[in-house]
Amino acid sequence: MVGVVRTACLLGVVAGCAKPPEMNPDLMTSAGVDTMSTSSINPMAMSLRTAYQPMPVMPSIFSGKLAGRTVTVSESGPLGLQPGEIILTFDDGPRAGITESILDTLDQYGVKATFLMLGSAAERYPSLVREVAARGHTIGTHTYNHVDLSNLSNQEAVAEIYAGQQAVAAALAPDDLAPSRFFRFPYLAQNGVIRTSAVESRFIVLDVDIDSKDYFAETPQQVLDRTLARLDEQGAGVVLFHDIHLRTAAVLPEFLKTLRERGYQVVALRSSGGGVFDGPVITADASSVDPEV
Repeated sequence: MVGVVRTACLLGVVAGCAKPPEMNPDLMTSAGVDTMSTSSINPMAMSLRTAYQPMPVMPSIFSGKLAGRTVTVSESGPLGLQPGEIILTFDDGPRAGITESILDTLDQYGVKATFLMLGSAAERYPSLVREVAARGHTIGTHTYNHVDLSNLSNQEAVAEIYAGQQAVAAALAPDDLAPSRFFRFPYLAQNGVIRTSAVESRFIVLDVDIDSKDYFAETPQQVLDRTLARLDEQGAGVVLFHDIHLRTAAVLPEFLKTLRERGYQVVALRSSGGGVFDGPVITADASSVDPEV
């Protein structure tokens, strides 16, 4: 269910995508890198890639409720997650043929996520932006063109952030909705000046605790094993995926099934408070029933 809260809304901020491949030398020797551009979204390009099938979901041995509570955030900072609680986030979308599959899996398991969207992608697929909202998920932004803001002047960086917000807002406008205040820095790249500017503009910067590194050209099983290992090590946190990769859509059913078996709960994230734009805020309702899967 999509809850609509009337308020002066600015985009939410979450710290961004992982660093470009060269920033992860530990994986470069054993894994290729998916170099598909996130600012040029072409469904036909997917035909050149491995058509990953969803990983088989084995019968569950744990019947716990996967959908957890709703956390409402009014400013950047600690989210107050308890042990065993995670927040699912998806960057760089939407992308036709992949985002829909991810939405179906989230529906199947009765959980809500936060989608940090590129303005360029929102302009290409505005109806898909609205579909994410209609499914009850929180929408934030991720700049317009997925550029490394740490390489820009503060003025240029702020302009890139706002261009992304405005494009996502335009996609949502036909449904009388607006983005939440959440924002994520592309590549998680930032500096103190730019982060301060974002926070002072009332964006909510959401950082990443567990990076799935699903942008590496690996098998879904490799992505699954690494993400679960890091999650078990930390015990809670914000998990980063990208809804532009087939392998991510393929791994998600088994990932959610395993979370439920291990007793984790997926927390829904909302933003509150004012901003620079008047409009309703998209929120996610985590009260939906976790179905039998």
